[in-house]
Amino acid sequence: MSITASIVKELREKTGVGMMDCKKALVETKGDIDAAITLLRTKGQMKAAKKANRSAAEGVIAITENSNTAVLIEINCETDFVARDENFQNFTKNATDTALQNNITDIDVLKKTLEESRLQLVSKIGENINIRKMQTITADNNTTIATYSHGGRIGSAVKLSGSGATTDLARDIAMHVAATNPTVLSPDEIPADIIENEKNVFMQQALDSGKPKEIVEKMVVGKLRKFKAENSLLGQNFVKDPSITIEKLLKQNNATALQFVRFEVGEGIEKATTDFAKEVLAQARGA
Repeated sequence: MSITASIVKELREKTGVGMMDCKKALVETKGDIDAAITLLRTKGQMKAAKKANRSAAEGVIAITENSNTAVLIEINCETDFVARDENFQNFTKNATDTALQNNITDIDVLKKTLEESRLQLVSKIGENINIRKMQTITADNNTTIATYSHGGRIGSAVKLSGSGATTDLARDIAMHVAATNPTVLSPDEIPADIIENEKNVFMQQALDSGKPKEIVEKMVVGKLRKFKAENSLLGQNFVKDPSITIEKLLKQNNATALQFVRFEVGEGIEKATTDFAKEVLAQARGA
């Protein structure tokens, strides 16, 4: 039997499973839709498809590294309970190991490589699992990398160069990045539109204070300087010694920061919230 686009579409609509998987199931069952549905259920793919649209905002930032490469991957699930589950933890470790050992830097390639095991895990634990983000940092003979993990919830990595760019220094700065969440490496990298917006906000705040114009201008300059420092890695005060900035720390150690990355579980994901009062009211009205 020829597997037409219409029959694939019909199976897709009935199961919620991806088009390619539907076609494979139909080929395997010689075009029998009912048999294909049973096959997809057996493989756990229908169960996974039903969960695919559910919010997955918990999870783990998995990290692995060797002497010249660090891999950070955010893998999400729906609950903190599952994030601590041994099967989920094993999946996250396998993800970073797979990326590191096979030099995978593209998240789509990693997702495709791990899709079968992801579907099996979804079927087993009953929650949506999503490989959301990944970042690879590599070093050569002239650079040093180090990573830091805060309870699996926050992960960071830093790449340094220079004669004093030791692993200990890089790890200290990676810990700093995890704690302070800088948005850019240098103050000069903050986009001009963001600076302009902040300047306008500060200007209005200063004008509302009723201060003289010359004082207002000084206030705005000072607030902008502080804003740039607080949002850039080099401008921030070092968490282990707030008397010096990261820029000064690096100079003292004859090192230069080249790159950093920071992942935090669920960052930017809108978590579903339940208004229990409204829920009870709705139930009461429906009774």
